[in-house]
Amino acid sequence: MDLSDVSEIATPEELSAVIGEPLQRVLDKERTELHELDRQWLAASPFCLVATSDAEGRCDVSPKGDPASFTLVLDERTIALPERPGNRRADGFRNVLTNPHAGLLYFIPGRADTLRINGRARLLRDAPFFDQLVVRGHRPEVVLLVEIEQVFHHCAKAFLRSGLWKPETWDPDAVTSRPRIAKQLERPDDPMPELEHYYSAERYEKILYDPTA
Repeated sequence: MDLSDVSEIATPEELSAVIGEPLQRVLDKERTELHELDRQWLAASPFCLVATSDAEGRCDVSPKGDPASFTLVLDERTIALPERPGNRRADGFRNVLTNPHAGLLYFIPGRADTLRINGRARLLRDAPFFDQLVVRGHRPEVVLLVEIEQVFHHCAKAFLRSGLWKPETWDPDAVTSRPRIAKQLERPDDPMPELEHYYSAERYEKILYDPTA
């Protein structure tokens, strides 16, 4: 694609000229401590996205999910997220080691608004509160600790525009299955039946909290 003739926004002033300035109440909703309503949201949320970047600014967004209330509130300024068994890439965690900042977006299924938390992040290998984060017998070996700098609730427009929670708009078969994606892009030499078993929901359900899988 030829991008030589694009009109680029290069300064904050140019951006404001295009989209305008936020209302004062939008600026004022930002807080530095959790409110009781924020605690209720975290207690109801089973899923969040964690955004990080490395020292050079290269970004990563990782999904985190567990039963509702998986995020432990330690106090008004501190939360803890357990890490569960995965593929061990740990891209976001490696970023935190060189750039200790994280942005989190918390979802409640069916709700179009979200909770945003930004703050300084650290990786913990153990602490007394790890015992409160056990799920299906799995005690996390790593926890992401976030010291809150910004917290606020985000409006529903993106979810309403996308129809994200409307089943009648869903089309999960619009893209080929995960096993077929793996066959074409990642594991071309593996037999398709083996890939279908490997990526099956039944297999994943059995190993969700198995650190040896």
